[in-house]
Amino acid sequence: MARLRIDQVSKQFGATWAVREVSLDIADGEFMVLLGPSGCGKSTLLRLIAGLDDPTSGRILLGDTDITDQAPQRRDLAMVFQSYALYPHLTVAKNIGFPLRARRTPRAQIAERVSAVAATLGLAELLGRKPAALSGGQRQRVALARAMVRDPGAFLMDEPLSNLDAKLRSATRAELISLHRGLGATFLYVTHDQVEAMTMADRIALLNDGRLEQLGTPTELYDRPRSTFVAGFLGAPPMNLFPAVVTRREDRLYLVADGIDAELAITAADFGDDIDVVAGIRPEQLRPDPADPTVRGRVTMVENLGSEELIHFSTGAHTLCARAPRPAGVRAEESIGLRVDPAHLHLFHPESGLRLTWQEPQRDSVAA
Repeated sequence: MARLRIDQVSKQFGATWAVREVSLDIADGEFMVLLGPSGCGKSTLLRLIAGLDDPTSGRILLGDTDITDQAPQRRDLAMVFQSYALYPHLTVAKNIGFPLRARRTPRAQIAERVSAVAATLGLAELLGRKPAALSGGQRQRVALARAMVRDPGAFLMDEPLSNLDAKLRSATRAELISLHRGLGATFLYVTHDQVEAMTMADRIALLNDGRLEQLGTPTELYDRPRSTFVAGFLGAPPMNLFPAVVTRREDRLYLVADGIDAELAITAADFGDDIDVVAGIRPEQLRPDPADPTVRGRVTMVENLGSEELIHFSTGAHTLCARAPRPAGVRAEESIGLRVDPAHLHLFHPESGLRLTWQEPQRDSVAA
């Protein structure tokens, strides 16, 4: 296995930049997820790493070797495609062993390696079947086995679970996590599914319009989003975002908007005029509190999710969402009062969308 480094890689198609100066340092044995909406450049970046496309600029290194200009077959990388890309006329055993046959590996070694990998992935009883006789989950495991049989420096996976139904996707996700731990291999995994990213990744690289928006652990991206894009992309439902003003009252600072008057966990030292911000609150941080509310609104809809409820409510011109254990005890058209802990209020610059922090004695600064 090996460390994988992407150094200022860009890719231009005509006048369009699909990837813009992305740098990543993926440690040996790390599970890195490339996350982002459709068209953000994540699959293009994976193809550049695999050698299926050439970068416009930048370098790609595997271990200490610069592989930027190497042919795909010479790179010590294994690709797992969204469509599985299995040969329909070959048995499972021959599909798994195909990369070794292409390298003219002796038959005895191929058989030994195929048997070992099949046992690891629970495919030993399926080696004589053809892909048409397999379920979606079994085909996915065959595709993984074909990648594993080469013992590559790193695994590249392009949305490998997107063709599975929800139940099978959850089970296969658990299998992949277990497999990664067992192999200790380097995984670079592309997905637009935030649940996959949050549950599987050691670190997430969130892309937006071809650029790296934020890099960090799932907890870091969720709890301290660098921008309104990150805040609005992660979470189901996502963070509530709305315009507000930070104002001073005596020695404390408050967040004020339609139906919202909440004290901030920030002192007022060296604070001057009111500041316009975009405020953010995660739905699970809003708790019904009719006795001493900091957020007031009128319920527009309540969604029953079984163990919890999503309470949609309006505050002035804005609709927010709260997540609460069921039963929350509210109904549509009721007035509602909620409270949010000051530590769970997020502030962003209204123009750049970047996270704001206050550090005494400075008034404000944009977080890196």
